[in-house]
Amino acid sequence: MDNNRNVIIAIALSLAILLGWQYFVAGPRIEAQRQQQQAEVQQATDQDTSVAGTPGATAPGGADAPAGAAPQIPPSASETAPATGGTAEPAADTPRLAVDTPALQGSISLVGGRIDELDLKRYHATPHPKSPMIELFSPIGSADPYYADFGWVASAGGPAVPDANTVWQTDAETLTPDKPVTLTWDNGQGLVFKRQIAVDDNYMFTVSQSVENSSGAPVTLYPYGLISRHGTPGGRSFYILHEGPIGVFGDEGLKEVKYSDLEDESVTPAKTNDGWLGITDKYWASALIPRGESPFQGRFLRTEDGTVPTYQADFLGDAVTVQPGASANHETLLFAGAKVVTLLKQYEQSFDIDRLDLLIDWGWFYFLTKPMFFVIDFLFHFLGNFGLAILAVTVIVKAIFFPLANKSYASMSKMKKMQPQIKKLQERYKDDKPAMQKEMMELYRREKINPLAGCWPVLIQIPVFFSLYKVLFVTIEMRHAPFFGWIHDLSAPDPTNIFNLFGLLPFEASFLHLGVWPLIMGLTMFVQMRMNPQPPDKTQAMIFNWMPLIFMFMLASFPAGLVIYWAWNNFLSVLQQGIIMRRNGVKIELWDNVKGLFGRKSDTPAE
Repeated sequence: MDNNRNVIIAIALSLAILLGWQYFVAGPRIEAQRQQQQAEVQQATDQDTSVAGTPGATAPGGADAPAGAAPQIPPSASETAPATGGTAEPAADTPRLAVDTPALQGSISLVGGRIDELDLKRYHATPHPKSPMIELFSPIGSADPYYADFGWVASAGGPAVPDANTVWQTDAETLTPDKPVTLTWDNGQGLVFKRQIAVDDNYMFTVSQSVENSSGAPVTLYPYGLISRHGTPGGRSFYILHEGPIGVFGDEGLKEVKYSDLEDESVTPAKTNDGWLGITDKYWASALIPRGESPFQGRFLRTEDGTVPTYQADFLGDAVTVQPGASANHETLLFAGAKVVTLLKQYEQSFDIDRLDLLIDWGWFYFLTKPMFFVIDFLFHFLGNFGLAILAVTVIVKAIFFPLANKSYASMSKMKKMQPQIKKLQERYKDDKPAMQKEMMELYRREKINPLAGCWPVLIQIPVFFSLYKVLFVTIEMRHAPFFGWIHDLSAPDPTNIFNLFGLLPFEASFLHLGVWPLIMGLTMFVQMRMNPQPPDKTQAMIFNWMPLIFMFMLASFPAGLVIYWAWNNFLSVLQQGIIMRRNGVKIELWDNVKGLFGRKSDTPAE
C-alpha cells in the first residue's frame, strides 16, 4: 500500500515539475525570444515612425570646475528633440554624410557631427535573407535614438566649441573604407576644429580630432567621446547574459553595469590610460577606445527627461593646452557592429586594445566556453555546417572521456548481471532493510561494482552541456546558423510542435511546446535509461522512468543545437553501453524492460 502511495506521489510530483517548468520557465523564455525577434523586425522596419522623443546627450558643457579639475560632460538638449518629451521626427532637411562599407550602411549627421545611423548589412532580423537589416544606430527623433559623438569641452568662460547644433562642413559626400572624410568648423574666435573620420571594411571607426589656434592666446580644452542610448531595451533580460553598459579599465579590469544600477547614481570607474567603454547587446555592441598615453576618466550615467530614460557611456580626457599658432590632436576608435569573435581578437592585436573580446559574455566558466567555441568554429570551417560541427564535438568529447565512461558502463553492466541475486536479497530481507543494505554492499564489494557508476556519464555531460549552451546563446556565429530540414537557426528552439501536429492544425500552441528534436532526445534518453539496472526502490525507479519525459519538455525551449547534441550523445552512449554489456556477457533486454515499465512481466527467464 505504501509503495502504491509513493508511486502516486512520484507521478504527481513529476507532473507538477513538468507543468511548472513549462508555465514559469519554458513558456516565458519562448515568449521573450519571440518578442525579441519581433522587436528587431519592428525596429528595422519602422525607422521613420514618429515616437516620443527625448533630449539628445551630445553637447558638452559644464559649470565652473574647481582649480585643476576637468569639467564634466552632462547630457544636454538638442534642437532636434523637445526638451520635455513629446513627438519628434528626424529633420528631413538635416544635411548628412553617407556611410557605405561592405559591412555598414548609414549616415553621419552634419548637424552635431554625430555618427547616428548605422545598419548592419550582413545581419537580418530573421533567417530570411530579404528580411530587414539590423539597425544599430538611429538618430534623435527616431524610435530608439542610439549614437556616438565626439568633441572638446571648455571650462565655463572658455572659447566656443562644437556642440549638438554645430553645422559642420565636409570635404566629401560619402565615407568609405578607401576614402576618409574631414569635417571642419570655425568658431569665429580664432579656433578651427577638424574631425577626420575613417572606417575599415568591418566595424571600426577612427575619429581624429584636431584644433588649430590662431587666437593669439593659449586655449585649454578637454577631449571627450560618448555613446548615448535613449530608452531601456525590453525583452532582453537573461540571467546568464549581460546586456548594458560595459568597459575595461586598466588594472580595475572588466566592469559590467546593469541598466537598473544607474537608476540611483552614475558609475565612475577608476581613471586609466588603457581600456575602453560602451554599451553591449546580445549580439551587437558599440565601444569607445581612447588612444594615446594620456589618461581618461570613464563614466556611466542615466538621465530622464519626460518618461524615457537615456543611458550614456562617456570618457573625458586630460586637459590639452593649445598655444597660439599651434594645434592639438586626439584620436578615438569607435567599434560599432556585430560581436564576431575572430574580428574582436583581430582588433585586439592590430590596435593593441585590452580585452576587447570581453564584449562577449563568456561567463564565469570562460575556460570551458571559449575552447568549446573555438573547437566548434574550427570544425565548422572544415565541415561547412555548425550542426555537423556540434555532432563532431560530441564524438570528440566521447572519445576524450571514453576510458572513464567505459569503467562506468562496465560497472553498470556487472550490476545489471547481478540483478537476480539482488532480487533474491530483497526478497530474503524484505522485512529487515538494514540487513538487506549490508548484504547488498557486501555483494557490490565482492563483485567490484560501484553503485554510483551510473552518475559519471551524467556528471561528465554537465560542463559540456553548459559550455555548449553558453556558446549557442551568446555567440553571433551561431545566430541563424542552419542545420538540415526544418532547423534554420541552431540558437533558437525547434520551431515544430507536436501539439498542433507540427503545423498541420491552424493554431499556435504557445503554452506547451514540444518539437521533433526534443522528442528524439526524449526517446534516446528513455532507451539509454532502460538499458541501466533498475533502482531497487520503486519510487526511485518511477522517478527515473518519468525523467526522460520531464527532460523532453524542459529542453523543448532550449536552443535546437543543444537538443541535437544531447540526442546524439544519448545515441552514442546507447551504442557504447550496448557493446560493453555484450562484452560482459549481459543480455540486452530492452524490450523486456519496456514491457516492465507498463507492468508486464518479462517472458525471458532471469539469468
